[in-house]
Amino acid sequence: MAKQPMLKFVKVERDMPTKRAAEERREDFHEIYAEYADAKAKEQASRCSQCGVPYCQSHCPLHNNIPDWLRLTAEGRLQEAYEVSQATNTFPEICGRICPQDRLCEGNCVIEQSGHGTVTIGSVEKYITDTAWEEGWVLPIKPARERKESVAIIGAGPGGLAAADVLRRQGVQVTVYDRYDRAGGLLTYGIPGFKLEKPVVMRRNEQLEKGGVRFVLNCNIGEDMSFEEIRAQHDAVIIATGVYKSRDLGGPGSGADGIVKALDYLTASNRKSFGDEVAEFDSGKLNAEGKKVVVIGGGDTAMDCVRTAIRQGAESVKCLYRRDRANMPGSQREVQNAEEEGVQFEWLTAPKGFTGDPVTGVIVERMRLGLPDATGRQMPEVIEGSDYVEPADLVIKALGFEPEELPTLWGVPELEVTRWGTIKAEFTTGATALPGVYAVGDIVRGASLVVWAIRDGRDCAEAVLRQLNGASAVAAE
Repeated sequence: MAKQPMLKFVKVERDMPTKRAAEERREDFHEIYAEYADAKAKEQASRCSQCGVPYCQSHCPLHNNIPDWLRLTAEGRLQEAYEVSQATNTFPEICGRICPQDRLCEGNCVIEQSGHGTVTIGSVEKYITDTAWEEGWVLPIKPARERKESVAIIGAGPGGLAAADVLRRQGVQVTVYDRYDRAGGLLTYGIPGFKLEKPVVMRRNEQLEKGGVRFVLNCNIGEDMSFEEIRAQHDAVIIATGVYKSRDLGGPGSGADGIVKALDYLTASNRKSFGDEVAEFDSGKLNAEGKKVVVIGGGDTAMDCVRTAIRQGAESVKCLYRRDRANMPGSQREVQNAEEEGVQFEWLTAPKGFTGDPVTGVIVERMRLGLPDATGRQMPEVIEGSDYVEPADLVIKALGFEPEELPTLWGVPELEVTRWGTIKAEFTTGATALPGVYAVGDIVRGASLVVWAIRDGRDCAEAVLRQLNGASAVAAE
């Protein structure tokens, strides 16, 4: 047999992908993608009918001037479009990503209602704001004059940050207190990165900090500082804590290992994306990889959990919900996304108990919809004898959130709450019965949308400014 010639590998520089060549390819891709995104944004924006009754605007909690910034986008006047968009929305790039547009602006688009498919308002909003950041159109916070008055904001979620932005732009000294090590609240730790990229949130936090907002993080009110201490140090206080107490689930075996809260699960995943050490994730307790996952609940948090589990490499992911698809509280678009990614939905099912410790399964009972309740929704009823066991290695409870008992935790019994535990506050201003104390967002509304928290924060900040201006005028007399 003839001897095979030895192959010689010669390094040829032109055939080797150099770092510079890779960077050039990335730049080419970015340029091509940017051109495509620009064309799609203009195409979608041009579909707006500029109707006489803009239902998209009236169904947006912020009443964003959607038709005008769509028209400007279609005409290629992106900077003007951004300026119109941000005039009513503190965080348009965040709303463009996570608002349930199918239930708000897009769901009420005249073109959608006529059967021709909605204008993709959220995608256009995201595009013009991302472009604004890239082009330097997002201006730093520079008050025309500084004021001596100071306002404390307890909670660095969307409501608190929106209020901080409005107040700081008017020169008010703002200090934001938060229990976590990063600002953003659920924007940072509750919403998965595939829906809301964390650098987008951190960029806004940095803008606020550079603009003079002071952040006091890792601060638990009632432990590290008292509420009365904060009131004594500031001219006004805005409570924007959100609702973080998870609704619990009873039944036999509900205390077994492997049954976890949705917020714990999502927080662990988001912390890992920041590069944090997360012992419960690394141990597998809050990690879905290779597991049969069952998520209980039908809201947006449940959708975040099932889609996160898919990305973590779960063996299977199932979602149990006690009503049918039409009565699901979460976004229908999110449900469709989850189904496309491989999540199985078990409609008209509810957990009755659990097997094993660590958990090995969920005892499920089938339901049917009965007569409507006082709200008009059909009530689920148990179908007797329909029980079965759904195998599970990880069960995630996504049943919604309730307010913590703030008057007790903070030692402020005079802080009035409703029978649901939310703070009693005026609807338009956020003013409570305590002088100079306001409340906004979920701690007033109950668990709601980010866009409503932003609206509440902006409205409350305007009310606080009126209070401060009134006090200044009295002092000057």
